[in-house]
Amino acid sequence: MHKDKKTSGRTKRHRRVRKKIRGTGERPRLVVFRSLRHVYAQLVDDDSGKTICAASSLDPNLKGKVAGGNVDGAKTVGEELGKKALGQNIKTVVFDRGGYKYHGRVKALAESARETGLKF
Repeated sequence: MHKDKKTSGRTKRHRRVRKKIRGTGERPRLVVFRSLRHVYAQLVDDDSGKTICAASSLDPNLKGKVAGGNVDGAKTVGEELGKKALGQNIKTVVFDRGGYKYHGRVKALAESARETGLKF
């Protein structure tokens, strides 16, 4: 499959999912983005259009410990995001997998965020 077709397919799936999913201040949207080398996650309040908190494999406190493009890195990013969210008194979120399959790095990030105490 050609790269443009692959990314445009993901974009279409993401748009389709975003029609139904909406994050609020009390229950923000947990967005996942994965590149070939890194994993990014953020909590977004769609009502105000602001990012509440974010974590990625490029964060300074994770940079030495994590190889970003694998499942272990995604687990660490999920734990970090869960800790940041609980620090800001956020306990429930809406999960937005970003058009990716719920598999591999996306699944690992979601499960590790659940283990830290986030509910979705």
